[in-house]
Amino acid sequence: MNEPAQPAGRGDPADPTDPAHGVTTGAVARRLGVAPTTLRSWDRRYGIGPAAREDGRHRRWTPGDIAVLQEMCRLTASGVPPSEAARAARAGSVAAATPAAPSPAPARQPGSGNGLPLGDVRQECRGLGRAAVRLDSPTMDEMLGSLIGEYGLVTTWEEVMVPTLHAVGRKWETSGDQYVEVEHLLSWHVSTALRRVSIGALSGPRASAPPILLACVPGEQHTLPLEALAAGLAELGLPARMFGAAVPPEALDQAVRRTGPAAVVLWAQARSTAHHALARHVAETAWGVKGARARTTVLLAGPGWAGPAPAPGMLRPGGLREALGLLRGLCEAATAPAGGGGAAPQRS
Repeated sequence: MNEPAQPAGRGDPADPTDPAHGVTTGAVARRLGVAPTTLRSWDRRYGIGPAAREDGRHRRWTPGDIAVLQEMCRLTASGVPPSEAARAARAGSVAAATPAAPSPAPARQPGSGNGLPLGDVRQECRGLGRAAVRLDSPTMDEMLGSLIGEYGLVTTWEEVMVPTLHAVGRKWETSGDQYVEVEHLLSWHVSTALRRVSIGALSGPRASAPPILLACVPGEQHTLPLEALAAGLAELGLPARMFGAAVPPEALDQAVRRTGPAAVVLWAQARSTAHHALARHVAETAWGVKGARARTTVLLAGPGWAGPAPAPGMLRPGGLREALGLLRGLCEAATAPAGGGGAAPQRS
């Protein structure tokens, strides 16, 4: 089949990356994981734009222009404010033409544009949030791994992961169901980073204590806090069994009777999902032979359990760090000679 003739003096329109004419804004945006509107905004506000425009209007990006953009993306992903990142990216450019001086950015109202409502947080949160909005998976993956390696799991969870996840959630709630894809992708990468911690710790020494059971109450789908706890327990060498979201009461009951756990952690994100009757049932469940029956301690984790003080046999930690400290103590007590909590469990 004959192909239609192309207009004279123009490259193949099916190839937007034709080096003879530069790269289109859409093609650059897809390559870098940045929205085309973001590229236009950077050009207008900070002078991060193509050195030349086709027909005086349409942007066509040269390799030198793209190198500046890549540096801009790298700097903003690391938490550098866009105006500072633009100055640094332009200063490091080897392009022949000097970019035009950036026009001053208009005053920005809180929550406007596609920025996340992060407030007063660590710089790393802003970098992670910008990468999430760009759907920049490689940058998120690299940042999360580096942060855990530099600051440790607990600090990274409490001071970077949680604030950024909350900001994405608030953005989704206030933007008419937009940014759902951002929340899903960020959650996936946080979960992946936490799993890597758990897997990396498997080769270390393991405690001989009975396992710790981690479960969301029925109707609860938020598993990331339990995944963070599982990773922290793995770092401590404490055995855990992660049952995940919305565990049916019957399944949890069988797991408790079969394993004789040192503790059971029940996560509830909201008061509507907190299952107090189930928590009492688990705390009262006994196993083992007559005369040597044992019970477990229940940790009520998550904001859904807020309210009156927990009943006997239950604890309510204030966060990941406190939960890890409590569970470590319970495991040590379970393995102490006088504890008796390490008896082999039997079905009741």
